[in-house]
Amino acid sequence: MTERTLTTVGNTDGVLRSSNESGRSDALLPAPQVQNHAANLALLPDNSLACVWFSGTQEGVPDISVWLSTLAPDSAVWSAPVQLSDDSTRSEQNPVLHVVDDRTVWLLWTSQHAGNQDTARVLRRISVDGGRSWGQPHTLIPETASGGVFVRQPLAVLPSGRLLLPVFHCVRVPGRKWVGDRDYSGVMISDDRGEHWREVVVPDSLGCVHMNIGRLSDGTLVALYRSRWADHIYRSVSTDDGDTWSAPVATELPNNNSSIQFVVLPDDRLALVFNNSSAADATARRTSLYDEIDDDGLADNGSIDGADIESPTPIDDGDSRAAFWGAPRAPMTLAVSSDGGLTWPVQRDLEVGDGYCLTNNSRDGLNREYSYPSIIGSSDGALHIAFTRFRQAIEYVRVDRSWLSNGPTS
Repeated sequence: MTERTLTTVGNTDGVLRSSNESGRSDALLPAPQVQNHAANLALLPDNSLACVWFSGTQEGVPDISVWLSTLAPDSAVWSAPVQLSDDSTRSEQNPVLHVVDDRTVWLLWTSQHAGNQDTARVLRRISVDGGRSWGQPHTLIPETASGGVFVRQPLAVLPSGRLLLPVFHCVRVPGRKWVGDRDYSGVMISDDRGEHWREVVVPDSLGCVHMNIGRLSDGTLVALYRSRWADHIYRSVSTDDGDTWSAPVATELPNNNSSIQFVVLPDDRLALVFNNSSAADATARRTSLYDEIDDDGLADNGSIDGADIESPTPIDDGDSRAAFWGAPRAPMTLAVSSDGGLTWPVQRDLEVGDGYCLTNNSRDGLNREYSYPSIIGSSDGALHIAFTRFRQAIEYVRVDRSWLSNGPTS
């Protein structure tokens, strides 16, 4: 039977309000369109907190574009969103902000045809006034002969000035619609402030995507990954500034084939936001990331009956696994590691729920996912977190670091 439970997100006025939990405050950012997803946070040169995400009718549809809202240092209200991309022929997704210096900010995002991630390329706009105005879009990483290139996570900047941009490849399989089970990760490296780039492919990273890189004080680079198999968060390391990487290895934490993000704290602890769920928690599965989108890029916003959906057929190339879609996208959990991501003894839920996401339908309020988190720290010791709430709005949460130890853990 098709799931018909409706969900509402609450007041999307952008006002930051104190929570009934000590050390926490929350806001729902203004929603410019019916669907809002894939937030990323950054601190702008003027110390405003910036959030970018994509918004439109439905993921994969050509009216999906990138939007920006900011929270000034002395304000308790997020600004009205401003649209930063507008290609009427492509779905524009997964925006990332990168602050270069006290004037220059980059905006990166992906651009694809209809629901086909294997046609994606990475675009960029540059601001030279701290994010107040933006130059013209241009292609930073083109689509490749083998498929699309996607970004999701922020760039890592090393003490030498080297830039590391994690990417993942959405591999095209002739005669077969993209479902994600050939995807793998790489790192684009620049040693001249982004003028030239070369790629290092992460070995044995099939199914490991959304690579997120953090640097420890001893120079070790730690990367955590989303898993297309919806089994675990994976981890790999580099000890030579990203020139080589170990093969990703499963951690103790689950993953549901949805995004994660972490930040390295000043004391070398890692603070991670993720969905504490996996395929083992699923009662049904989807064929892909998208609801039905036809060749013209038009979406069928009707709900999907997960019980009637067939699983993707694995490719017979020596790896029989297929990408798993439909594991619950909840709870949204904050976790802390003191050993570089090997163990995660401290965990506390930010939001709980059943995380139903067998449909991306936002118009009818059928989706109940908490997903695609972003996290950054600020000089006052606070953690700033943003994530998708029911595909209808972006939820922002600010917590003091003491918040983790002041309440129940998951």
